Amino acid sequence: MEGDEARELLNAEHGRLDEIRASLVAQGMGDETEAESVSELSDNPMHQADVGTETFDRERDLGLLEQVESELADIEHALTRLDDGTYGRCEACGDVIDDARLEAVPAARFCLAHQAAVDADVRRATSQS
Repeated sequence: MEGDEARELLNAEHGRLDEIRASLVAQGMGDETEAESVSELSDNPMHQADVGTETFDRERDLGLLEQVESELADIEHALTRLDDGTYGRCEACGDVIDDARLEAVPAARFCLAHQAAVDADVRRATSQS
């Protein structure tokens, strides 16, 4: 994949993720405490099920915000690799990453074989906790 094409894909993805992050932050995800998020909107007490639903929704949205911020960091890392000439090479073995993979996942850091190994390590660590 050519540098300009890669930069275009990365910048487009960065813009898309920035919009999602801005939307979540505008909903108060970045600065609102859980107590503020589920606080009473009237003098009537909330039913426990309603509090549970609000808590679940908040946790889901915070998880989305965390995922978006992680993906933005990956994009920024890929842009740095593009600038220093290492973009498109596996960070584990140094082999060239397939163009099809880079088109699908512009911020890919690993070839398919090493990505599978990383994913297996993450699953193993998650299952042990």
